[in-house]
Amino acid sequence: MDESAAVPDGPRSPGGRSRGGGDGRVRTGDTGRIEDALTAPLIEAVRDLGGYGGLVYLRSRDRRSLVLALVTGVPRSLLRTWWRVPVGGALPMAEAYRRDETLWLPDERATMVRFPHFTAGLPYSFGSAYRPVRAGGEVVGVLVVLRSAARSPLDADAVEPALRPAGQVMEERLTRLAAVPPGTGSAAYRIEYDDEPVGVRLPTPAVQPVRVGLIDWDLDTDRCTADDEALALLGIGRADFGGTMADIEARVSPDDLHELRASRHDALTLGRVRCRHFRVRDDSAGDEEAGYRPVELWGHLVRGGTGSDRILVGALVDAGSGFTAAEAAERLPDGLFSLDQDGRLTYANRRCEELLGGGREALLGRYPWEVITWLRDPAYEDRYRAAMLSQEQVSFLVRHPAGNWLSFVLYPDVHGLTGRVHPTGPPTGTEAGREAGTASGTVPEAAAAAPPPGPVAAARAGALYHVVQMASVLTQAVTVEDVCRAVSEQLLPAFGVRELALYTVREGRMYLLWESGYPEGFLAPFEGVTLDTQLPGVHALTTRLPLFFESPEDLSLAYPGITLDRMSAWSFLPLIASGHPVGSCILGWDTPHRFTADERSALTALSGLAAQALERARLYDAESAVARGLQEGLLPHRLPAVEGLRTTGRYLPGTQGMAIGGDWYDVITTGRGVALVIGDVEGHSVGAAAVMGQLRSAVHAFAASERPPQEVITHTNRHLAELEADVCATCCYIELDPRTGRAFAVRAGHPPPLLRHPDGHAETLDLVGGVMLGVQTDAIYPVTALTLAPGSVLALYTDGLVEQPGSDIETGIEEVRRCLADTPADSVDQLADRLVRTARRARERPDDVALLLTAYR
Repeated sequence: MDESAAVPDGPRSPGGRSRGGGDGRVRTGDTGRIEDALTAPLIEAVRDLGGYGGLVYLRSRDRRSLVLALVTGVPRSLLRTWWRVPVGGALPMAEAYRRDETLWLPDERATMVRFPHFTAGLPYSFGSAYRPVRAGGEVVGVLVVLRSAARSPLDADAVEPALRPAGQVMEERLTRLAAVPPGTGSAAYRIEYDDEPVGVRLPTPAVQPVRVGLIDWDLDTDRCTADDEALALLGIGRADFGGTMADIEARVSPDDLHELRASRHDALTLGRVRCRHFRVRDDSAGDEEAGYRPVELWGHLVRGGTGSDRILVGALVDAGSGFTAAEAAERLPDGLFSLDQDGRLTYANRRCEELLGGGREALLGRYPWEVITWLRDPAYEDRYRAAMLSQEQVSFLVRHPAGNWLSFVLYPDVHGLTGRVHPTGPPTGTEAGREAGTASGTVPEAAAAAPPPGPVAAARAGALYHVVQMASVLTQAVTVEDVCRAVSEQLLPAFGVRELALYTVREGRMYLLWESGYPEGFLAPFEGVTLDTQLPGVHALTTRLPLFFESPEDLSLAYPGITLDRMSAWSFLPLIASGHPVGSCILGWDTPHRFTADERSALTALSGLAAQALERARLYDAESAVARGLQEGLLPHRLPAVEGLRTTGRYLPGTQGMAIGGDWYDVITTGRGVALVIGDVEGHSVGAAAVMGQLRSAVHAFAASERPPQEVITHTNRHLAELEADVCATCCYIELDPRTGRAFAVRAGHPPPLLRHPDGHAETLDLVGGVMLGVQTDAIYPVTALTLAPGSVLALYTDGLVEQPGSDIETGIEEVRRCLADTPADSVDQLADRLVRTARRARERPDDVALLLTAYR
C-alpha cells in the first residue's frame, strides 16, 4: 500500500522515464497534463451518480492494455492489481471498452455473476458503472464510478444519462488536448497513457479555517504591535488599540490572566513560548453577557539591534476548532484514531495509545498493522480495505497478546477513516470466551505496557488477493499460450514488473516460452542453454529456490560478467509442478526494488500456480495435437472436381475445450450427380471427432451406393443409433444434378442452407426438416426439391458460423445472408473467406465452424 504520488509531467515510458519518440503523436502531457483535462469531469461524474470514487482508464501505447490514469475517492494502492488490465480480459472496464457500451453492476452479486475474476481480486460490496471515454468519436478509455451498494438502488436506465454530461466534457477536453494541424492524424489516435495513476482528492466539505495573527511584544516596555488578524482574534478594533499589553489584558478572561503573564516568564527564561492557552472576550453574538474564544500564544525571543531590547515575536492561534476537538477526543473513555485515505495513521488519542500498547509518535504516518505486530494478520488490513471500497461501517474483534479482546469499529468516507477501539468480551462460543468468564473487560496496565511479541512474517491482504486473482484466471487458461498470457497480464500490473520471461525445460535445456518488455534480441543468447550454465534462471530451477536481487550490483556480484539490461532489480522463480521441474519465471523492475517478506511469499506462491498451469497446459497441447491430427485426417484433403460446379470448404476449430469437434463437410460424386453434405456432431473431444469420422464414412458409403437422399439420411440415423455413442448429430444432404440444376435436399435438425441467386439477392431455403440424427431410430426425413439457376451459389454451414454469445441464431443467419448477398461471387474462395472472417477474428469461439460453398455455373 506504500505508493508514492505520481503526477506525470509529460509523455513517459512505463517506468516513468521520458520516451520522446519521433512519430509526431501528442501524448498526455505534450499540450497539458491529463489530470488537468479529466479531473473536473471525473469529480462531476462521481457527484452525478451519487458515488464515492471514480477512475479513468486510457488505452496504452500498444493498444493491448487499459492503463489507470486517474483515481479519486479511493486509495491508489488498493487498486494496484488493476493499474493495467488487458483489453481482451474478462473484466468490466475491458468489456465496456471493447463493446463501446455503458455497463452497470449494482452490487457484488451482479459483479460475481458476470465477472468472477474481478470479484476474486476485489471481494467487497460496492456498485460500479463503466462508460466508454471517447476522443474524436473513437473510444480511447473508460470512465468508472464506484457507488455504495448500501445506498438506494439505482435504475440501470438512469446510469447512462447521469454519466453523459461528464463523458461529453471528457471527450471535448481530450480532443483539444491532442489537437494537431489537419492532415496529421486523428486526435483519437494520439490519446494514450503508460504512466502510473494520478491521485485526485474529492472536494473537502467546507470547514472553519484556522485563524492565525502575528504580534510583537516588547518585554521591556510592554509595548505591542499586532496585525489585523491578531486584533480580530482579540476583538479589538484598529482605532481602539493603544499599542500596549494593557489593551490586550483587558480582553482576556480574568481567570486566564496568569497564563498571559506567564508567557513573559517563559520568554525571558526559556527564550520561547509554547502553547500558552487563554480565553479572550467574544462580543460577536451581540449578547449582554459576552462569550469567550480560546486562543493560544506561540513565540520566540529576539534581541534588538543594540542588544538591550527583548522582543517576543509571537503568533496568536484560534483554538476554537481543531484544537478543542482534539481535547474533547482525549477525554473519551474509548480509543479514537484516524487513518488517511491510504491507511496511514494521522491521529490517535491517549486511550487508543494505552489500548494498543504503542506510542503515538511511532504510529503517526505509519500503517498500524506494520508497527503493532499483533495486528499484522492480513484479515485486519482486509477490514480496512473493505471499509474503504464499500464505504460502509465495518467492525471486527482482535485478541490482545495479554489475552483480552478489543473491538474495532471503522467509519469510512472518501477522505479517510475514523476508528473506535474499546475493550470487549470474547466472541460467543469460542474457546477464549469459555476461558474468559471472569474477565474484567479491560486491558490491565501491565498488559498495555508489555512489549509486543517478536517479529512475525507479515502477509499483506493485497498480496493474498494477487494469489487469489491469478489462481482464478489460471483456471480458465487452457493452452500454454493462454497460461503465459495470463501470467504476464497478472504479474506485470500487480507487482509493477516491467520485464517478464517464461522459460521451459526440455531435454536438459532451457527454451523461451514468452517474453514481455525485453529489448529486441536481448534474450537470444540464452536460448537453449544447458542446466549447468552459470545463470540465475537456471540455478533457480536446479536448486528449486527463488532468487531475489534488489540492485544491479547484487546481481553482478553473484554472477560476475552476466549481461545486464536496463532493469535495476530481479526475481528468478523456479517453476515446479508436483515435484517436477517445468521451467523458470524471470521478472525485472526498472528501479531498485526492496522485496518484502510478503511479496517474496506471494511471488513464490504465484510461481507454483503458474508451474501447475503450465504443466497442465503442456499435456493439453500434446493431446490437442494428436486430436487435431485425427480430425485433419478425417476431413477431406481436397474436394473432387465436378464439371459445372465450383466448390470450396472452410473449417475453424472452436477456441474452447479441445479446439476440435464434430463438424464436417464433404462432396461425393454419385451416379446421378453430386452429393453436398455438411454435418455437426455435438461435443468438442476426441470422441466427437471419432463419431464424426464414422458418420462421414457412413454417408459416403450410402451415397456412393446411389441410394436416394432420404434413404441416405435414414440409414445414417440408424447407424448412429447402433453405435451407442450417446451423442446426437445434425446433417444437411443435397443431391445436385450439375447438368440441369435440379436438386433434392434432406435436413436433419441442421440450420437451413442459404442460396444466392444470379441477380445477387440471397434467401434462406425453407427446407422441411426432420429430427437430429441419433434421436429416433425410425425417424422419417422429408425431401425438398429445388432448382438452381446458372450463376447461383449454395451455402451450407454449421451453427458455429451463425451463433454468437448473447444473440439468437436467426439474427446470425440473417447477417450471413446479407454478407452473402453483398459480396461479389467472382471467386468462391474469396466469398468463403469473407463469410468466415468474423468468426476467424473472434478471440473466443465457443463452437466449431464449417462452411461448404457450391457455385453452379
